[in-house]
Amino acid sequence: MVSNKESEGAGATARPASKPRGRPRSFDRETALEKAIRAFWEHGYEATSVSDLTRVMDIGAPSLYAAFGDKQSLFEEAVREYGVRYGAFGDRALAEEPTARAAVGRMLHEAASEYTDPTRPHGCLIVHAATNCSTPEVEESLRERRNANIAAIRSRIEADVATGVLPAEVDTAALARHAGAMIQGMSQQARDGASREELEALAEIAMANWPRT
Repeated sequence: MVSNKESEGAGATARPASKPRGRPRSFDRETALEKAIRAFWEHGYEATSVSDLTRVMDIGAPSLYAAFGDKQSLFEEAVREYGVRYGAFGDRALAEEPTARAAVGRMLHEAASEYTDPTRPHGCLIVHAATNCSTPEVEESLRERRNANIAAIRSRIEADVATGVLPAEVDTAALARHAGAMIQGMSQQARDGASREELEALAEIAMANWPRT
């Protein structure tokens, strides 16, 4: 007779060792987002593909979609975070300086420094990402941000007119758009190779034409 143990051993079917289930690759979300910001900043929205993003962020497409949504959602978050990390110098100048003239002067000089920083892409993401953009929602969102910046400058100019710091006849809309055009133009010139010193010289010329009482 065969013992129970022998019977159990003989009847048992050998099973292959089970493989551990694959786990999604973990990554630092903030680091990945920073890499996405810089990709969009360097190449713009349209020219940056999902494959480009997964490569520079060092994550797979499933991880990208799970953490950030689709490309447009990732871009929207990148733009918001860009505003916090790199684009807030204009808002700070408007909030902290006593006059619109001082605020715009500071804004232009800081733009000269920020837009030519050698440690990051040159220029402004909000300006450059709209280049050759064929996605209406993205194009409109960036346009709204640029127009909001001009509106904020105009609000400060109007406050100075109201208090007599600037003459009553000042065309507040045109003066605000002039400041916006300078900032946007400095962004493109930085991308074309203009140095910080060259952009600061432009800022000086712009402020020399600023109206006074």
